[in-house]
Amino acid sequence: MSDDQKDDDLFLQEMGDVKPIKVEKKVSLKRSGDSELAKEARRKAATQESGKDENHLASDFVDLLDPYYPLEFKRPGVQNGVFKKLKQGKYPQEGRLDLHRMTVEKARTEVYNFIKEGAAYDLRSLIIVHGKGSHSKKDEALLKSYVNKWLPDMDEVQAFCSAQPQHGGLGAAYVLLGKSERKKQENRDRLSRGRTIAG
Repeated sequence: MSDDQKDDDLFLQEMGDVKPIKVEKKVSLKRSGDSELAKEARRKAATQESGKDENHLASDFVDLLDPYYPLEFKRPGVQNGVFKKLKQGKYPQEGRLDLHRMTVEKARTEVYNFIKEGAAYDLRSLIIVHGKGSHSKKDEALLKSYVNKWLPDMDEVQAFCSAQPQHGGLGAAYVLLGKSERKKQENRDRLSRGRTIAG
């Protein structure tokens, strides 16, 4: 018997009791990106992406106003008496938005959401504090200029004007929203109560 055969026999004798190691099946782990939390985050991001499209207010260009320029806008059909009362600050402010220290893009989002939410809650009179911009380096009222551009582009806005000094003066604007159909119907119902048609 050769030395190689002796070695092989010896090896087989020594390995006779050895059992092969069981290999566990690999567990397939889901990527963390597929978790419910990640899915929800993706859904939310997609919703926000589509939400951006809803905001039609433009932030690309604006004619810059002088800080001391008084804002004034009224749609046809808004009564002069109503507009005069708005300018005098006689309507209660049902909502307030302060744009100080915001970027143009942030302000664009906030103004859009503020007006939409105000209309959804049937608010009529709001105030937006935009600042005059008199402390800016170029002495230009950037946010004020954009507010002046954006508000007429929103159908909910019936009128707006610079506020009275006690409410921020030329650094703020009163905003009058239109009545919702629900409010109009409530008013019609209230006016018709107790009235009868003579036969």
